[in-house]
Amino acid sequence: MSRNPTLRQRTINQFIDCVLKNILTFPLPPLITLADMFNVSRTTMRAVLVHLSDTGVLNQVDEQYYLQRKPTEQDKMNGIFEEREVQDQHFENYFYHLINSHKLLPGDRFDEIQLSKDAKVNPIVVREFLLRFLHYGLINNYEKGKWALIIVDKDYAEKLYEFRSILEIFALRSFMAQKNDHINWTKAKELLQRHKNLQQNINNDYTLFATLDRDFHQLILSSNNNPFFVQSFDLISVIFHFHYQWDNSDLKQRNSVAVSEHIAVLSAMLQKDETKAIAALCKHLNTAKMSMRESIDRSLKIKNR
Repeated sequence: MSRNPTLRQRTINQFIDCVLKNILTFPLPPLITLADMFNVSRTTMRAVLVHLSDTGVLNQVDEQYYLQRKPTEQDKMNGIFEEREVQDQHFENYFYHLINSHKLLPGDRFDEIQLSKDAKVNPIVVREFLLRFLHYGLINNYEKGKWALIIVDKDYAEKLYEFRSILEIFALRSFMAQKNDHINWTKAKELLQRHKNLQQNINNDYTLFATLDRDFHQLILSSNNNPFFVQSFDLISVIFHFHYQWDNSDLKQRNSVAVSEHIAVLSAMLQKDETKAIAALCKHLNTAKMSMRESIDRSLKIKNR
């Protein structure tokens, strides 16, 4: 029996989720491998296997465990667990950090179980996060549990730019239509000040722009309160906000320009000048598109040397 019942219960539920999502294969790998996969001790993992055998989910034959019946949600344990939203946010931040810090590059392959261990989240959190990008052609599931990051070409970038422009201009119009006492106006003022602070120290702090950029575009898109906008922003963020940053030859200059363009958009928004705000946003989006195209061109030249 595990000395930490909460940990044991959490691992049981994670194990059941993995079975339901067909992440695990049977017979199960050795105990030490399972314990490593779920980031628990062998004592805890053994207690989980014993419990699932007692409830008829698993069947032990000699030293191996087989699936005797498919578990259901009713097989899960009741207990106090970390909120799923917390895990989702944690892994999203972790995954973007891997890209932004150049630890995950175009063409790289990665394992979802290893990612879940490194990020210390449920493997289901990792898989469902990655599946969100699969149908966009951003990543490729080349083998069960194995993924690869796709290299984006200029044609893909052009099409995404068209989609992004329509999305953000529509969202900006919704933002401008909000009541004067809406909390988003306060957020816009705070965001403008953060941009001005960064602009004053851009030579030393230009790498801090990544978070600011995400907050800027997320604020605009959040005004519409449309879940499809939020989902689309995930794709846009990965490609425009991170992908072109894999070429950092002009990162300081690019971020300096972007900060100035953000300030122009936010200033026009706070002046309640919709026409001026939309024009400033269009200019910024076009700059982002050109930056990505130039980065892709440079990457192709390096590759073809």
